[in-house]
Amino acid sequence: MKRKELIKILEKLGCVLIRHGGKHDWFQNKSSGVCQPIPRHSEINENLAK
Repeated sequence: MKRKELIKILEKLGCVLIRHGGKHDWFQNKSSGVCQPIPRHSEINENLAK
């Protein structure tokens, strides 16, 4: 899955970018408060995207 596709899905689910890390961007779901790192690779493994 392309990184841009995953970010669009996350944003539709209510996630927002909270910070840029060294090799990852951190997204937080505002309703649940859960934070997850998203790597800055152009192609992201399907298992990681689940």
